[in-house]
Amino acid sequence: MTPKTGNPAREAPKADWITRRERGSIALLRIMASLSLRLGRRSSRIVLYGIAVYFFLFAPDSRRHSRRYLRLALGRTPSARDRFRQILSFATAIHDRVYLINGQFEKFNITCEGEPSVRAQADSGRGALLMGAHMGSFEVMHSLGKLQQGLIVTMAMYEENARKINAVLAAIGPGPVPDIVSLGRIDAMLNIAERLERGAFVGVLGDRTLGREPVHAVNLLGERAYLPTGPMRAAAILRCPVFFMAGLYRGKNNYHVVFEPVADFTATPAGARDIAVRSAVERYAAVLDRYCRSDPYNWFNFYDFWRAPDRAGRA
Repeated sequence: MTPKTGNPAREAPKADWITRRERGSIALLRIMASLSLRLGRRSSRIVLYGIAVYFFLFAPDSRRHSRRYLRLALGRTPSARDRFRQILSFATAIHDRVYLINGQFEKFNITCEGEPSVRAQADSGRGALLMGAHMGSFEVMHSLGKLQQGLIVTMAMYEENARKINAVLAAIGPGPVPDIVSLGRIDAMLNIAERLERGAFVGVLGDRTLGREPVHAVNLLGERAYLPTGPMRAAAILRCPVFFMAGLYRGKNNYHVVFEPVADFTATPAGARDIAVRSAVERYAAVLDRYCRSDPYNWFNFYDFWRAPDRAGRA
């Protein structure tokens, strides 16, 4: 409860997606993971369809936001089949983590686009930021790092999310704990800088805000959207390149990993950072727009994405 009087410095309101209660449980994940590994991918997908139907029928808010997004991405009124296909793609990306985390890469046909530019950066001896979105499967991209010799991939996320991810991964498979940098801590930038110097690629997500934080207005699917400037500003301070990344699910057992350069701050002077950061966010938005249109069912932001943030966060 916010007091009516007292200290004017109040806690910043959280973004809509943070305050939403997550469905599911770790116990259910363990059961589903065990079932999937025993039955195999094809047979366990029967259960997956049942789960997708449940969320399609009993998640009205997510269904409403999905309808708005698909109308923009498809350029037409989405059918029930379109909306179910988006939910099923989301469920599939989560389900396939079971096999990817357990090293069963042979079950998938994974193609890659833009790898030479990433490989050239890796050969330079210094890493880069991989700016992703809530699109497709990050685990497929992360698995590509396991398959490609010399390609080190770590992930940067807020501490609460890191704890959730580690709990989920422990439930899905007993493999090694992934390297995760906790954001929101005083040593976060130092930890990221240290990994970049070692030649690692640090993955961050650039399509959601946490609430009252600096954002930049962009055009996304013909509507005004507000993207956080923090990830790009961090790249500018760290003087590193930024690549867009996504692991797109394209039906059956097919995934397509894309890497695309969106910014390079290695020679950006401090006085030009603000303009460079805004331009980079706009380029990121343009690439995200393109993949939303080409692979519309891979977008997994089931909340009011286009809602304007608090005025204090627009600076």
